[in-house]
This record gives sequence, structure tokens and C-alpha cells, in this order.
Amino acid sequence: MNDTATQSAFFFNATPAMNDAGQAVVSRLLDRFADVGLAADTFGLVVLRGDGPAAGLEGFSYRGDWRCYPCSVVKTFHLVHALCLIDDGRITPHAELDRVMRDMILWSSNAATNYVIDIITGTTGDTLLEGEALQAWRHRRDGLNRFFQALAWPEFATSNITQKLMDDMRYGREAQYAGRQGENMNVMTPLASARLFAELFGSGLPLSPASQSRAQDILHRDRTSADAANPLFQVDNYLGGGIPAGLPMWSKAGRLGWTGDARVAYHKHDLIRTIPANGVPLIISLMTSGKALCEDHPQAFRQIGRVLFEAFSQ
Repeated sequence: MNDTATQSAFFFNATPAMNDAGQAVVSRLLDRFADVGLAADTFGLVVLRGDGPAAGLEGFSYRGDWRCYPCSVVKTFHLVHALCLIDDGRITPHAELDRVMRDMILWSSNAATNYVIDIITGTTGDTLLEGEALQAWRHRRDGLNRFFQALAWPEFATSNITQKLMDDMRYGREAQYAGRQGENMNVMTPLASARLFAELFGSGLPLSPASQSRAQDILHRDRTSADAANPLFQVDNYLGGGIPAGLPMWSKAGRLGWTGDARVAYHKHDLIRTIPANGVPLIISLMTSGKALCEDHPQAFRQIGRVLFEAFSQ
């Protein structure tokens, strides 16, 4: 039912207690949410308890190495990358960059994300390119992958995060880059996103303390703020909707319905961290596919979040 046997090669301890809780919760989820589209092969789940890989992190994985379109969860990677380049002096901070990094996470703006990608890579998406010009452009854009590949995380090895975020079809050099069959579209696993959060809230990223704190602040979800009433806030109809009020929350969710491209359509994901009353941080990475969960039953993620929180917060 899960890939616990391979977990020893990753970054957390697959303890018997976590495995037992994980096995039980996967069975419960499949029983309870089958009628809203959840099936054994339509989701991947990683749950972590603790303060980071260097501090005895415990974990459970069900299909954690499942590769799927990551939707807007990928934006967390671009936030970390941009802040690292600011630390290194390779990006000059400016007010517009501050604004787009905030909007990329808070409102999940694709336009803001694509601005960040342009700044990081020195590329723009526009008319067709050919020959050496296209290859040079591709090399610069591939720097989005190379940055995380250099961290040597096995969980990231099968990921691709180089494509811009689109609300419909791709055109020009963006279509060239994605490939005729979509062979170079973004792809990620629940394990890769879970590791990013674990390292961001631990001490495993090449970020200054100030930039690490800034990334955490941008990802923080204040459910008492005026922003929380906006449907773009991505909490109520995501896992965060099932987390008890009053607990702190950091998250980046994503959803993609029909865009005209069946290869990436109908995915809904969430990457979330909270701290239950017992003081042990809890990270959940859930990725799903299918129209029913993505569009027809928006409340299901909230209910799944409650089930997962109750199972792993004890």
C-alpha cells in the first residue's frame, strides 16, 4: 500500500508508529472519499513529524514517488531559489520583486510567478526561437532545475520545474520548450515538495537566516486576516480548512482544471505545515488527480485535512 520499504533511502525515519498510522489513514481515506474521486492510484501522500531532517524527523509515504503535474506547489521552489540568489548578490532586490514574490504565494499568481522565473533565469517567453538561440534559452531556463539538483536530494531527481505557469495553452518558445508531446512539462513528487518544506523549516537550505525567516513569513497563512476571506487564499477548500482554528499554518496549494491540455488537467495539491497543541510540527504533502476532487467536490480537501490532522497530531 505504501513505499515504506524505500523510505530508509530518503530523509526521514519510517518508524513503526508512523507506518501503522499511515497504513490506517490511507485505508480510511480510500473508504471515505471513494465517492468523490479518491482512488488508490490517484493520489500520493507524505506526512512528516518533527523539526527537520537533522533533528530525528519521522515520516510516512504512500506513493511518495508518484510523478504528477505539481500545479502551484512549484512556486515554493521558485521563492526559495530567488531568495538564495538575492543572498548571493546575483539578483538585485527591488520593490517589484518583493511584490511579486508575495503575490506568487499569497494569491498564487501565475503572472507573478513568471516574473520571478524571468528574473532568476534571464529568459522571457515569446516568439519562436531556432537553433543555437533556442538551445541557449533552454540552458538558462534549465537553471531552475540545476539549482535544486545541486542540493543532491534524491527526492528531487525525477522532478522538472522549468516551465512557466499557464492558465491555458502554451505558445511560441514556451510551447517549443514543453515539447510536442508535453515531454518537458513540469513534474514533481509528494516527496520532493515535502522535503523542501522540511528543509525550509529545518536548516538544510543555502539561505541566510534572514531569507529563511522571510520565506517562512511569506508562506504563513493568517486565517484571522482580511486576506482569508478571499477565495484565492487557498485555505478553506484545501487541507488547511480541516486544521483547527488557532493553530499556526504555512502552506502552498495548487489546482488546475481544464486548460485545453489533457496531460496536465485536473490536479489538486496542498503542501502544509502546522504545529498541533503537542508542539510537534506536522508537514503534509498531498497530491491528487481527477476531475471529481479537483472541481466537483471542493470541500473534500478540507475533510481530508481533518482526517490527516487527527491521525498524525497525537
